[in-house]
Amino acid sequence: MKQINIGGSGLHGSAIALGCMRITQLGKSELTELVNKCLELGINFFDHADIYGGGKCEELFGEVLAEKPSLREQMVLQSKCGIRNGFFDFSKAHILDSVDKILTRLRQEYLDILLLHRPDTLMEPDEVAEAFDALERAGKVRYFGVSNMNPGQMDLLQSALRQKLIANQLQFSLAHTGMIDSGICVNMKWEQGMDRDGSVLEYCRKNHVTIQAWSVLQYGFFDGVFLASEQYPELNIALERIAAENGLSPAAVAMAFILRHPAKMQAIVGSTQAGRIADMAKGADITLSREDWYALYVAAGNKLP
Repeated sequence: MKQINIGGSGLHGSAIALGCMRITQLGKSELTELVNKCLELGINFFDHADIYGGGKCEELFGEVLAEKPSLREQMVLQSKCGIRNGFFDFSKAHILDSVDKILTRLRQEYLDILLLHRPDTLMEPDEVAEAFDALERAGKVRYFGVSNMNPGQMDLLQSALRQKLIANQLQFSLAHTGMIDSGICVNMKWEQGMDRDGSVLEYCRKNHVTIQAWSVLQYGFFDGVFLASEQYPELNIALERIAAENGLSPAAVAMAFILRHPAKMQAIVGSTQAGRIADMAKGADITLSREDWYALYVAAGNKLP
C-alpha cells in the first residue's frame, strides 16, 4: 500500500484509509477481523469522529484495541470534534473536553491527529490555539488539522497556531469534483467554473496540507453511490472499460482516480466488508494515464474548455 507523508509532518499513513463511521454494524470480533485485514493490506490509517454513532464507534474500536493493545502500534489513529447538536463549537473548553472523551472511548492515551470537524464561524483562533497547545503539552494529540475549510479559514486559524495544520478533510469523488472543476474551467462562464471553495486544492498543495477525500463513491451529500447508478451511465461505462483493461473492479478504478492526482490525497473508504475494502485497495497499485483520468472526468458529466 502506498504511504503518504501527511502534511509533510513525517507521520506516514496509507493512501487508502478506513473511515469508521459505520463500524457499529459489526460485533467486536467482526471489527477485530476487519482491522486485522486492513493492516494486512497495508491500510494503517483509521478515521473517527466523536459524532459517529454518537460515540459508539469509538467505544467499539476501543474495545478491540483494549483486547489487543499491540494493534495500536501499527496504526495512525485520527478523530474529529466540533459538531454538536444543532451547532458547531470550537471553544477551548469543548475541544479539551471532546478529546478527553474521545480518548476514554478509544481507551488510548493519545491521538495521532485531531481534526476540527467542519468550520465554526464563531471560532476564536487564539482560543483554539490555547486548546491545541494544551493537548500537545499533555501528550494527548500529536498533530492537528481541519475538515471542510476553505483557504481563508485555514489561514485565519493557522495565524494563531504554533502547530502546522497537516490535513483538510474534503468531499471528493468522481461525482463530486468541485475542488478541481473551477481550476479546469478558469475564465469560463460555466456553472462548472464557479469557485465555491477559494481554490482549496491549490492552497493545500502549496502549503503541503494533505487532502483526505471523503464520500469517495458517493454523489451529492450522501445521496447514493454512483457505481451502477442509472444517473451515471457514461461514467459506469468508462469505469467498466478501464477496470477490464487493468484487471480491476470499477470501485478500484474510482480510488485510482482520486489517488492519481498529484496533490497526493488520501481516500477514506467507509465500507465494513473486508472483501470490498481489499478490492478497493487495489486502486492504490496503479497509476491512471492522463487519457483515462480525463476520460473518467468527462464521463462523469463534466466539460473541458
